[in-house]
Amino acid sequence: MAYTSAMEPRIQYAKTSDGVNIAYCEYGRGEPALVVLIDLPLSHTQLEPGYGFNWPGFFDSLGRRGIRLDPRGMGMSDRDVERFSLDDWVLDLEAVVDRLKLDHFILMASGSSGVIAIAFAARHPERVSHLVLINATARPADAYSTPASQSLGALLATDWEMFTENVGALGFGWGHEAARAYGEYIRACATREVVRATVATLARIDLTGSLASLTMPTLVIHNAAIKLMPLEVVRKLVPAIPNAQLAVVEGVYSLELDQFVEPVRQFLQADSQPEEEVQRHEPSSFRTVLFTDLVGHTEMMSRLGDDRGRGVLREHESISREVLKANGGTEVKTMGDGFMASFGSVTKAVECAIALQRAFADREGEPLSVRVGLNAGEPIEEDGDLFGATVILASRIAAKAEGGEILVADTVRGLCSGKGFFFADRGEFNAKGIDEPVRVSEVRWRE
Repeated sequence: MAYTSAMEPRIQYAKTSDGVNIAYCEYGRGEPALVVLIDLPLSHTQLEPGYGFNWPGFFDSLGRRGIRLDPRGMGMSDRDVERFSLDDWVLDLEAVVDRLKLDHFILMASGSSGVIAIAFAARHPERVSHLVLINATARPADAYSTPASQSLGALLATDWEMFTENVGALGFGWGHEAARAYGEYIRACATREVVRATVATLARIDLTGSLASLTMPTLVIHNAAIKLMPLEVVRKLVPAIPNAQLAVVEGVYSLELDQFVEPVRQFLQADSQPEEEVQRHEPSSFRTVLFTDLVGHTEMMSRLGDDRGRGVLREHESISREVLKANGGTEVKTMGDGFMASFGSVTKAVECAIALQRAFADREGEPLSVRVGLNAGEPIEEDGDLFGATVILASRIAAKAEGGEILVADTVRGLCSGKGFFFADRGEFNAKGIDEPVRVSEVRWRE
């Protein structure tokens, strides 16, 4: 497939919440936009066209507006950074898409940057329309255990130039004309110290527990000729992601962008349907379930009497419904002295729980002591109600909390990593109807 000639990208910058300048550039037209991350730390938006990355042709062939960015420490982004973590890299992506006001976009990532895409999509499922993962894994350590990767690790510690040349050779094949040029490109992307720090960080990341929350359509692509990422490693993603499919292409590594156009085009076209048909679909099955319970309800009714007590309950209901609506929650049902609600975003659910506690704490008059519990998973939906183990555990966690507390399951805490919430480990407890001990954390919401 022939592409149009590459053009010099116009580099722009977005500032992260921790003050790092992240470089990005835009190509083409067509919504929803396609945001692309490539292997960490082998990213350099300015130099890519000169080394064969024909992004203009790639995005034009798909009819999409395209965005490329360099995470911190590499390429054209701020290089003088002191730390690298998954949360930091997610902040980099958030800074760019927020700057561009992308509320709904396609996210594509290759190689080690796949963990950034997985983490972002798990935390912001409402913003990612489609996910494309190329030669990626949820646990980079699986790829690092191959003989080729272990040999590269030894070279990284002893011979920087030989390391970069061998990455090119393994990625493109020995004798391939692009192999030597790619080694030069790697040295321009990042320093040896940054590469070592990035690899060490990636080796500690394991997002296998987050894959079940990726309910958006997902395409997993594997290059049959690549030696650094075996098919058995990439293939693990497909059964773990609810709506994923696998495509195997014969080309070598991701510099040859034309090999990905047709699989991605077919993937996006197959999922596109008329708007009226899309609206008839069931909502995403992965939900965050929130329970509230007004502590001491019976004692309060006895002490205040029916009329005054019912008035306080109506105020409790009014506050709860207003906060749920403001934070994107769906009221499933009320139990008189409490609510059950669901959310498509785990972040919104925790924000709502905090807003509820603050609203009750700020209220004047008869004190309202409310406990809140949250769990995330795939509940069974029937006639507007939710059932199943996810719901049962959310209810048990709420019952474990004290008045004024928010307790969450480990699943919720993991999906909220890096979102600015403060948690305290509350240990394990044996929940009725649940076979295994349940670990919970308290959300510290008081300033």
